[in-house]
Parts: sequence; structure tokens; C-alpha cells
Amino acid sequence: MALVNVVNMVVLDNPCNFQNPFQFEITFECLQELQDDLEWKVLYVGSAHDATKDQVLDEILVGPVPVGINKFCLQADAPTVDDLPEVLGVTVVLVTCCYKEREFCRVGYYVNNELVGHDVERDGPPPSPLPLDRVQRQILADKPRVTKFPIAWDDSGTAAAVAAEHGTTHGNDAAMMEEEEHDTEKYHHSNPPAAPTLPENTTMEAKMAAAMERGTAAAAAMTPPTDVSVMDMD
Repeated sequence: MALVNVVNMVVLDNPCNFQNPFQFEITFECLQELQDDLEWKVLYVGSAHDATKDQVLDEILVGPVPVGINKFCLQADAPTVDDLPEVLGVTVVLVTCCYKEREFCRVGYYVNNELVGHDVERDGPPPSPLPLDRVQRQILADKPRVTKFPIAWDDSGTAAAVAAEHGTTHGNDAAMMEEEEHDTEKYHHSNPPAAPTLPENTTMEAKMAAAMERGTAAAAAMTPPTDVSVMDMD
């Protein structure tokens, strides 16, 4: 049984300028006292086919975590443009949570970056260098992709035992458990559908699938997380 469950996630300041920080208001429930803090990360996917282009925008430790409902705002700086293969178009941003370096929840959102006032058919290719003050970032808050991972919550159990309990093998993609649709709705019921809504296509789905399934090796380049306190929800 998971000791921490994400109850809701609200995307703030959306849409906004590309250079604005990402902001997520996260509400989660803790069912019993935890030995360690929770580690939250924001990961920006630079390329669907190359994980080395991913950027860990921020990672923080939240704790000590009181039992019950908790809420806090996770904020992360915009990605470094020089390290992105391309700025405009559709990509993915991930919010992940780990306990004792074991990831148990991953929430992915589509992100659409467009140059305001620019029409490719009328104006041709975007100018270079790209005027970032005219680039709008829009997170499709009504289309989250939520994945849960079974983990061992204390040192008395092992990841293999937990995986066996769920009929899975540790280290295999099959260990990921997609939430049912009615559970996923709780991550966006406070986020009104973004406009315009992007059309569904296989390219977008492939990018999201790749982001949700691969590891987050880019985190290795980050400095140790910074402690923050948890704010109880009123």
C-alpha cells in the first residue's frame, strides 16, 4: 500500500511567457509517519529520442511530512534555451516524487511553445535568434499522464518483494502501474481546459510515452536538493 498519494495538482500561471518559472500547487496525503523526506523533481523533456537533452529544472526535499493532507507550491526555473534542440512546438514536462531515492509517482503534461503573432505560412521560418519575450508557454493542464510505481516504503521490505506483491518484476517497464481514468481526473479537475487544445497525434503520444517510461539520468548533474517545509492545507 502506498503511504503517500498525490490528491491533486494544479498548474499555476498558465499560459505564460516561456521564461517564467513553472509553478505547480501539489496536494498529497500521507497515511503514516515517514522516516525520510519526499524528493520532488521537475523535468523538462528536450527530445523524445535523446534522454541526455532532458533538463532537471529543480529538485527539492519536502519534510518532515506530517500525517494527513499537505499542500505546497513547487516552483522551477524555465529550461536553458542553449541546451534545447528546439524551443517551439510540443514537448513534455514531468513532475516526479521519490522516497529514499525510489520513484513512486510521475505526472506528465504536454507543453506547447509558440511564437505569438507569427504565422509560418505568412511570415516564413521563425527569426533567429528567437525573441523569447514573444514565446508563449502553455501547459495542457487538462491532459495529465499519471504513472504509479510500487516501492518498498521502509528498509524491512525489498523492492523485489513489493514488485512480486503487485505481480511485476523490479526494473522492468511492466512495473509501472497506470492509474485508472477516474483517478487521473483528480490531477486536473482544478485546471480548466487550456485553449487552444492541441489535436491528438502519434508524434505527441510517442513523446509522452518516451518521457514517462525512461529514466531521469539528467538528475545526476544536479546539486543536492534544498530542504523546504510543508504547509498544511487549511
